[in-house]
Order: sequence, then C-alpha cells, then structure tokens
Amino acid sequence: MAKHTGFIEIRRKNAPYRPVHERLNDWLEIPHPLKEGEVQEQATRCMDCGIPFCHQGCPVHNIIPDFNDMVYEGRWHEALDILLATNNFPEFTGRICPAPCEASCVLSINEEPVAIKQIEVSIIDKGFAEGWIKPKPPEKRTGKKVAVIGSGPAGMACAEQLNRAGHLVTVFDKADKAGGLLIYGIPDFKMDKAVLQRRLDLMTAEGIQWQLNTHVGAPGHPSMAQLRQEYDAVVLTTGAEQPRDLNIPGRDLDGVHYAMDYLTQQNRRNLGLPVDGPDILARGKTVVIIGGGDTGSDCLGTSLRQGAVEVIQYEHKPPLPSKRPEYNPWPEWPMVFQKSTSHEEGGRLEYSMATKAFEGSNGKLERLRGVRVEIYFDETGQRFFREIPDSEFTIETQLVLISAGFTGPVRQGLLESLNPRMTRRGSIWTNQDKMTSVEGVFAAGDNVRGQSLVVWAIAEGRDAARGVDKYLTGKVRLPTAFSDQVAS
Repeated sequence: MAKHTGFIEIRRKNAPYRPVHERLNDWLEIPHPLKEGEVQEQATRCMDCGIPFCHQGCPVHNIIPDFNDMVYEGRWHEALDILLATNNFPEFTGRICPAPCEASCVLSINEEPVAIKQIEVSIIDKGFAEGWIKPKPPEKRTGKKVAVIGSGPAGMACAEQLNRAGHLVTVFDKADKAGGLLIYGIPDFKMDKAVLQRRLDLMTAEGIQWQLNTHVGAPGHPSMAQLRQEYDAVVLTTGAEQPRDLNIPGRDLDGVHYAMDYLTQQNRRNLGLPVDGPDILARGKTVVIIGGGDTGSDCLGTSLRQGAVEVIQYEHKPPLPSKRPEYNPWPEWPMVFQKSTSHEEGGRLEYSMATKAFEGSNGKLERLRGVRVEIYFDETGQRFFREIPDSEFTIETQLVLISAGFTGPVRQGLLESLNPRMTRRGSIWTNQDKMTSVEGVFAAGDNVRGQSLVVWAIAEGRDAARGVDKYLTGKVRLPTAFSDQVAS
C-alpha cells in the first residue's frame, strides 16, 4: 500500500445515515455516500496483508487489497476493473451484503475493520457516474442456447457470464419484473430499484433476453421437457421460496401473513404496480413479526414507514453475545448481537419466545398467545428448546408477519416434473460443475445452498456458468468463484 501506516493513523468512518425522523417518511436509501476524498482515506487503512484473509471471507474472492490501493492512489478506473473481474454486481453487494470480508479483515482482530463494503460501492457508483460502464456484447457467438430459470442474483450472474462466453441466453421468470428478491423482496430503503434496473438494462443491451410472466412447469406455460429440447443447457436459479409455516391454531385468520407476501406488496406499490390479493398494511395496527433475521428486520422498517402503532419482533433463540465467544474466533463470521438500520428506527425486540396460537373473532386476528422458552442439552449434547413453566403471554395484535425462514425450493411443478436428486436438507443436489442428476440441467443459488446471502448467489451463478460453458464447449474458459461448498 502507498501509505503503510494508514491503519494506525486513521479511524474507520462509515457512511452516515439519514436521520430517523426523515427516513421514516420516505422509501429512499438510508446512507449518505461518503465523499470521494473520504473513501480514499478509508482505503489507506488496508494493511496489504501477506495473507489477505478478506479473500477467504468473500465468496466471490474480490481482490480487495488491490482495489483499495488503486482507490487510495486515485486510480478509480483501474480499481473498477479489478472489482468487476470477480464480482458481477458490486452495486448490489455494496448495498445489501453484510460484508463477511470485513469480518475476516486482519485489522478486525483488535480494531474496526477496513470499510471494504463502502469502498466497493463507491467504486461501482463512480464507474456508472463517469460513464465507464458500457454494454460489451460478445464479439463472437457460439450458437449454443442456454435457458436460465429464475432472474434473481444467481440467475443474473450466471446469465451475464454465459453471455460473455458467447452463448445465447434467455432468462425466464414467473414474475412480471426481473430481479427476484432484489426487485420484490428487498425494500427500497436498502436498495433503490433504479440500481437494479440500471444493471438489467445493461445486460439487455449486451444481448441477454428476458421472458417474464413465464412460470416454467406450470399449466399453460413452457414445460421443462420443452426447454430441454429447445436449449442446449438449462440452469435452475429458482431460489428457496418455500416459507417455513407455523402450523398452530388460528393460522388461517385474516391478519396472519408470510413476511415475503407483505414485502412484495409494498415493493409493488412503490413501483406503481397493483398488488396481488387484499392489501396487507400496518397503518394503525400493532404488528408482531415472528423471526429475528434480515427479512423480519425489513418487515420492521416497512411497518414503521406504513404507520404502525407498535411493532414487536421476536424469535425463539436468546440474544447473541455482544462480543465473540471463544468458540467463534476470527476470521469466522462473528456470531454477535447486531442491530440493523430498521432496529434503530423503533419497534421492540424480544427473544426466547415461541408462538402457541392465534386468536380472533369473525375470522379476523385479534391476539397472539405465546410462551417463553429456554435452551437445554440432552446427554448427547444435542440442543433443544423447552417451555418455561408459567411464562405464557398474550399480545393484542391485528397483523402478524411470519418471517421464520424458508425450507428450500418449491417442489410443485418444475421440480416435480424434472425429479432431480435432492439432498437431505431438501435442496437440489449438484456435482462440482453445478450439474444436477439430470443431464444438461444445472442449478445454483438458494435452491442449492439454502437461503443465503446475495454475494453467495452471485458466486453460485458464476460457478454454474463455468460448469455450463465447460459442458457446452469441452473447455474451461470462465473463472470460478471458488465456491467451497458442493451439495452432497
């Protein structure tokens, strides 16, 4: 690095957030970007480690010290080239990735890590602002046709890599807009949809075709057999969309909904599109969010912006510790308590609680009954939860959002007709080249890994593209993202 003592002399500076009272009245992105000089100063904190553990933390293996050095020297275009060599969509990861690279930063052993995520998004946003990023259609076409089913980040990354290799790529999606969870799952206050559309327009200009409102495997839509006959290879990037339900009394009451249905509706409203089914709105209601993950946090921020009277979010696990426990050493991802931007805006967080029943009258939700729980271990060391005696509670509520995660890909339709080998976890099995047990059919993303991060989806999509290209040409021409987990 040009400034070897930067990590000693300069403190970490995060992008400032807009005031809570301001951002709760709109759907705009929360951070104020750092100024260019501030980003360059933050880049000097990179230690240029002999072994850059940040590479280990990043699923796409961004070449982080190199682009940090370029930013510090003001060589932004070169920094952009380095960044795009490994990451198809840094404008997404720089906004919504939790930055496992920063958790693996050597500086984070005893100091705050380098602001890698902020530097990354600054590079890509400057690249677009300066007009450096332009469509680059492949010079030659192979004549091979590939169908990618699912237009989320895994499908987008796979499609972009295959298109660069010269193949003719068509992306199918059952939704009316491309992007998967990026378009209808992620709230605007975390990522403006214009950021997504900008990339989709670029991919279209490079020759990728989109066939939306097309539910492959559903009645009246193309079947898997038809696609396998028409295309030389098919890639499944359909995600893990099967939500985990709560099979308890009162589940069918009006007012109990899946979190993703709720988020999808608000994203459609923000886009000026009609919503499917009755409106799910939090205005004037006490809202309970069951589940403590990112999706639940997104529901919290959305409920507050809609005008909820009170929002309570809880999960059955106890809160994480404030500092790394001994069994969770660096450079592993720190399993510590962290608040999201939504948690800073309001609401109440609760832990060690389980839901017993929903109650109401005339078919409408009026209250929730639950109980406190605790963890215990049996003689083999296996962990279980048990109810704490006399700890029952009741919450008066008019809207419950179930955000308890996902159990895997939807089996009905496409997977039923294809009948690929599945793992014990309920995900699609693939070999090292990302091919399923069905010849010429590949899979990548959450339907292989289970619900995961956007950066892992990109890595999976890149690896699948490499496998498809090798299958079609007999050569290894595309780089691997070095995904270190192959389903088994």
